[in-house]
Amino acid sequence: MNETQWNMKPNKAKAIMLAKRQLPEFVFDAVNLEGINLTLPEIQTLLDGITVGGHKLSDQQIALNQADTWRALFGLIDKNQFEITCEKVCALHLIAGKDEALEWGQFRSGGVTIAGTDYMPPQADSLPELFEKMVNDSYSIPDIYDRAIHFFLTMARCQFFYDVNKRMGRFIMNGLLLSCGYPAINLPAKRQLEFNQLMLDFYETGNQKPMNTFLRSCLDEKIIKIMKESCVIIS
Repeated sequence: MNETQWNMKPNKAKAIMLAKRQLPEFVFDAVNLEGINLTLPEIQTLLDGITVGGHKLSDQQIALNQADTWRALFGLIDKNQFEITCEKVCALHLIAGKDEALEWGQFRSGGVTIAGTDYMPPQADSLPELFEKMVNDSYSIPDIYDRAIHFFLTMARCQFFYDVNKRMGRFIMNGLLLSCGYPAINLPAKRQLEFNQLMLDFYETGNQKPMNTFLRSCLDEKIIKIMKESCVIIS
């Protein structure tokens, strides 16, 4: 698989290095998108193992769960063990959804709704089949970013879990990108309004194109530039 927009060459070591350096930023944006107003310095302090005052412990735990899931994802990728299977995705949700979702580490067993839209996610008994279809459909998508975004959006629309669906979709999207040697997409919290409106439209229509364009625009130009740098060999 390759990508066709920026002409980046895959470089797994570099992509993972950049993602690991962005970990506090990834966690900061993810929790702020969920309405948890932790600052970047507070996130950095939490990741150093120190609790911060003035915030609910449950909010801090969500941030720590997010960081722990990233670390688990990095571990799978480093060992070439990242796969998009029900088992691997549920294992990551066991970390990401701990003490937040009604059930964690397994697909939901009942119905859910999505605030702000009349769209109803599929029934729980259809989820294993829909997961398999999502994976099979991905094989016909040649561009790595299109394929990765397909996973994020399909997971968000199917709502495989009681909670943490969009975050899980982004983990799988970025796990695929990094495992193939391409940089992760971080969704900045400052673009929350635009993201929310586009997602509501997507839930209604199932049309991935507007969200695809939006998510591609979230890839930092500085990261693209670093990925495209040539290696200099000093003899």
